[in-house]
Amino acid sequence: MSGSFKIKGGKQLQGEITPQGAKNEALQILCAVLLTDEEVRVKNIPDIHDVNRLIEILGDFGVKITKNAHGDYTFKSDAVNFDYIKSNDFKKDGSKLRGSIMLLGPMLARFGEAYMPTPGGDKIGRRRLDTHFQGFVELGAEFHYDENEYLYSLKAKELHGKFILLEEASVTGTANIVMAAVLAKGKTSIYNAACEPYLQQLCKMLNRMGANISGIGSNLLIIEGVDQLQGTEHTMLPDMVEIGSWIGLAAMTKSEITIKNVNWNELGVIPNTFRKLGISLEQRGDDIYIPAQDHYKIQKFIDGSILTVSDAPWPGFTPDLLSIILVVATQAKGTVLVHQKMFESRLFFVDKLIDMGAQIILCDPHRATVVGLNHESPLRGTTMISPDIRAGNALLIAALSAEGNSTIHNIEQIDRGYENIDGRLKALGAEIERV
Repeated sequence: MSGSFKIKGGKQLQGEITPQGAKNEALQILCAVLLTDEEVRVKNIPDIHDVNRLIEILGDFGVKITKNAHGDYTFKSDAVNFDYIKSNDFKKDGSKLRGSIMLLGPMLARFGEAYMPTPGGDKIGRRRLDTHFQGFVELGAEFHYDENEYLYSLKAKELHGKFILLEEASVTGTANIVMAAVLAKGKTSIYNAACEPYLQQLCKMLNRMGANISGIGSNLLIIEGVDQLQGTEHTMLPDMVEIGSWIGLAAMTKSEITIKNVNWNELGVIPNTFRKLGISLEQRGDDIYIPAQDHYKIQKFIDGSILTVSDAPWPGFTPDLLSIILVVATQAKGTVLVHQKMFESRLFFVDKLIDMGAQIILCDPHRATVVGLNHESPLRGTTMISPDIRAGNALLIAALSAEGNSTIHNIEQIDRGYENIDGRLKALGAEIERV
């Protein structure tokens, strides 16, 4: 369903926008429904390609799925069809979706075996899966990779708790190992665990299902294995990447926007990072209100040196929002160094912004210096292709602020992560058409 967006930029927007459920949380939570044969009801699921594809994979796997309302589903995994996991269909389906890697932990924990084709996902440099498999092997699984079939397989008669020190604080790696460990024999300790809000949500849900996980929110998770898990209900957090994107959109288009129901306590350093770029925003109840601002000025460090914004594992700044920070900085007053530590090649979309008139020096694959134009010379509309989900959304915001018309091709990349984005932007007054 790839197509294009045609955008007439330079319009001030106004109104309220509600963030969708969190994509990265949804991918973990949906895999966890395999851990019990009882019903698990999940609400606020975003209606986006990656999540819908995972729901389809669960359906093909024999999970009974009931749609209760928009974004509200009940799952029951009491008669799973293992032949599907070994079939060519699954090799095709699973390889298209990186999030399907998190089916491994639940499969291994509950059924003693798991299979996975080499997964796809974004082209944002190397994203290794070693953390996942090392964790499973430490818990007692046998790991095999079939080079001809591009197929990973894991087998374990029984998993046993272990002290596991992760090489990197991988969110999906931590989630996968947690889901395997909840049904293992004995105690598992995961040190250098990721502690993102989405992972905390997963752990809290597993505890409601009867798991015994302590240390939630820290980088040391202690899991006492249990024999089985029960059903539960779970509601997704709002998507923090969307929330950050709408803050950036308001600043770039000089718009007055209220972002509704943001679950403010789970946003970490995101609001303050945007404030460092000079953007005014205030908390109103559980909403973020951003007034229309003609100018915003980038702060400097205390000694007067240039501000650096870099990503880090939670509670640091999420890498998914660095592309938004970069776009927003193009129209700020001042200079900022954007340092993308965690992924290579995520900054390569800056050439599109340079084409639009932005003043950016790409120092190397990880760093870009942005000299803000202070809204004195707007970006120019252009034609571009969306390289990945997050850059796609950043380019969309650039186009909405630019003078003239822009076309963005390959918008399937944007649809993978954002629900009905054109409809929701139109409601704010944006001129955007899907063609």
